[in-house]
Amino acid sequence: MDRQPVLEGERLRLRPLAPGDWDELYAVARDPLIWEVHPSRDRWQEPLFRSFFDDAIAKGGALVVLDTQSGAMIGSSRYQAHDPDDDGSVEIGWTFLARSHWGGGFNAEMKQLMLVHAFRYVGRVDFRIGEANWRSRKAMEKIGGKLTDRFELAETTAGMVRHVVYAITPEAFAAGPLSS
Repeated sequence: MDRQPVLEGERLRLRPLAPGDWDELYAVARDPLIWEVHPSRDRWQEPLFRSFFDDAIAKGGALVVLDTQSGAMIGSSRYQAHDPDDDGSVEIGWTFLARSHWGGGFNAEMKQLMLVHAFRYVGRVDFRIGEANWRSRKAMEKIGGKLTDRFELAETTAGMVRHVVYAITPEAFAAGPLSS
């Protein structure tokens, strides 16, 4: 599976994250309100976002999100944990968008582009979300994600945080709100 494709939508373009994207992406990420319900609430701070950014570059799979109308970089997301043996699964996550692009279907368009691409290669897409991150959980349910009984514990700067796992299969995607 190509985890760093270029994906084109009506209003968004996703392309591979590059080291030279630091300044423009951090200009978006330094807004503390983006992270207020995220398990890593302090990720807006430069050293913590630098670690996040460097990890994304090192692991591959990271994409930047561009608004096609303005050309502005408005966020990022990743394909991670591709497991061709586990029913062919991949995880989508580490997503954030500028507050100027909250609502209005931008997250749904981004996820639709990413899911269409992923389902060319895998039979399941997982989304690992901080249990208390109501904003991301609501967005996941809105696009057809189903809460599973799986969970993970992850170390954050605030300590151990429980993450719940949502999943979408090709069949659920085809019948869901993003299929059109």
